[in-house]
Amino acid sequence: MLTGVQVVFIGGDARQLEIIHKLTELDASVTIVGYDQLQNPYHGVQRQPLSIELLKHADALVLPAVGTDDSGKVHAIFTSDELLLTEEHIAALPDQCVIFTGMAKPYLSKLCAKYRISLIELFDRDDVAIYNSIPTAEGAIMMAIQNTDITLHGSESVVLGMGRTGFTLARTLLGLGANVRIGVRRDEHFARAVEMGFKPFFIADLARQVSNIDLLFNTIPTMIVTAQVIAQIPNRAVIIDLASFPGGVDFRFAEKRGIKAMLAPGLPGIVAPKSAGRILAQSITQLLLEDMRNRGSGQ
Repeated sequence: MLTGVQVVFIGGDARQLEIIHKLTELDASVTIVGYDQLQNPYHGVQRQPLSIELLKHADALVLPAVGTDDSGKVHAIFTSDELLLTEEHIAALPDQCVIFTGMAKPYLSKLCAKYRISLIELFDRDDVAIYNSIPTAEGAIMMAIQNTDITLHGSESVVLGMGRTGFTLARTLLGLGANVRIGVRRDEHFARAVEMGFKPFFIADLARQVSNIDLLFNTIPTMIVTAQVIAQIPNRAVIIDLASFPGGVDFRFAEKRGIKAMLAPGLPGIVAPKSAGRILAQSITQLLLEDMRNRGSGQ
């Protein structure tokens, strides 16, 4: 149980609602900021405006998937008010406070380092990333079905990257009967792809691998699907870029060639916010319980 743990939520979307629900079930004391338009408020949860006084007593601060923008603005869909997390707010947090977010931009990272506040970027954790790869793969497949006039079964599909998302997506496509080629950079990934039944190739050979494809899924967050590669892709093909903004595709040249190319980061929160929220809730709960145990043992 999290009895006595003071948790403050600032901004967020439907994913944060699942985290709030989980923490209240475990008897944490939860205060929400930026939820004035929420239709069904949780019983026992306090609503307060953002203030230095509120943050002085926080054991944990939960921010949205992208903690703040480069000026400190916090994304919030349940309020029309602007939420700005300032340096004074971070400075007011007690030493033992932990900030949870999906990923942090330099603004937040630098302030946490300056005031020695623990910052946990949940999307960097292997467990969260692997669980999130499931709704990401499902969302990518949904987009592929919506934007093609063929079945995935029998399609010529290429997945770039054999990280946590690429692996799950390639395996799911294979299960649907697609002919899956997977672009890798490392020898061990090449070997694993062979063992899994994929048709691997090295990224350096990408331009020679795309002349007859129907779908290309990119998970690598660097410019990899260049104009030289796109020049070899048939016009019927669809490119779905799952990498974080700005992606790894030359969208300008794809448009010039008449090839449909879409950037689709953050799919878990779009296609399955409840499941994505439960993934984050499980991780945050586990970390808070571990923190309580460590404090209790004097570590």
